Amino acid sequence: MRKGIWEEFDGYRDILTEIEASRLVARKRSFTLDFADQYIHRLHPQQLKLEVADIIPETRDTRTFRLVPTDTVLPPFLAGQYLALYLDVNGICTSRPYSISSPPNQVGYCDITVKRVPHGLVSNFLLDRIRKGDSLTTSGPQGNFYFNPLVHGDTMICLAGGSGITPFMSMIREIIECSLSRKVILYYGNTSSDDIIFHEALSHIAERFDHIRYIPVIETATDDYEGQCGLITADLIKETAGNMETATFFLCGPQGMYDFCLPQIDQLGIPRRKIRKERYGPPADISQDPAWPPDIEATHQYSVSVKGGPQFSAPAAVPLLVSLEKNGVVPPAICRSGECSMCRVKVLSGKVFQPANTPVRKSDTRYGYIHACVSYPLTDIEILL
Repeated sequence: MRKGIWEEFDGYRDILTEIEASRLVARKRSFTLDFADQYIHRLHPQQLKLEVADIIPETRDTRTFRLVPTDTVLPPFLAGQYLALYLDVNGICTSRPYSISSPPNQVGYCDITVKRVPHGLVSNFLLDRIRKGDSLTTSGPQGNFYFNPLVHGDTMICLAGGSGITPFMSMIREIIECSLSRKVILYYGNTSSDDIIFHEALSHIAERFDHIRYIPVIETATDDYEGQCGLITADLIKETAGNMETATFFLCGPQGMYDFCLPQIDQLGIPRRKIRKERYGPPADISQDPAWPPDIEATHQYSVSVKGGPQFSAPAAVPLLVSLEKNGVVPPAICRSGECSMCRVKVLSGKVFQPANTPVRKSDTRYGYIHACVSYPLTDIEILL
């Protein structure tokens, strides 16, 4: 066989020797590889074991759970990210994401703030059953709802509703404690003044720091309330925000807030690329979605067959992921909002409904994969996990 010209290069034999030595080393676990694995796991753990060090009352139906690590140190996170809690609630293995409300520069503990949801399986369990000293299992920090100094303007105009205040509390605390020059204008909507989470803390911060503005907006105000009343409208933002040319809008709250506030922001002429939204779980009532088939009753039951697994009935207007969990099938899940794709399953037969703008990849759509957390059976279906 004719010799290749590269074999005439100086050092060719030495390189061959190094390649062979590398192949031998690669067959074994080296100290370097072990160290790299440990470092990666430290930065991006799949799960954390945390202990409830304190439970702090916030409002009549909201508590902050202060969590400390039990077997490792806390991983770094970005203000605005969340942890998914993995729980066994009355025999149902499930998960729920909760935004971190403490700042990322606080490395001794992390806070999650939980508001009671009427008939909420997990929120009621946490508020009624969890006590100091209890252990919780969570995911590592997740999510894309954070400020990026490379692409976002130096002004944040933040719209929060209800417990949607939690990621903004983390962001504002970081700005203050780390002396960041970022400017924040926070509009925080609630039904009544009794529902405002972190009101005293936010008021105190706004009094001390000129670059943090806090504007609570109450739908139903008492006679002694002197702040803004009604809803967060385009007119209110125009009157109070000033120059918005360098601003990026951040929204976090229930679906009703998005339905109202996004058209208001459109009236201001803000391009959608300058609007950041945190996904906030599935809609409270998917049957009210404009695209929901009018001939499908929300309570109608359909058969769900898991290939190689159980078969059960599921209501049309309940997320498929919830029905799976209630019947002992627990796919991986983190965001429960259709974004992370961890809970995706393949539909082998039948039809499901997914809300518009569910971020399903084109390849998933092509091969029949869906996000179980925001998918609803419209016929009998068979799925593959």
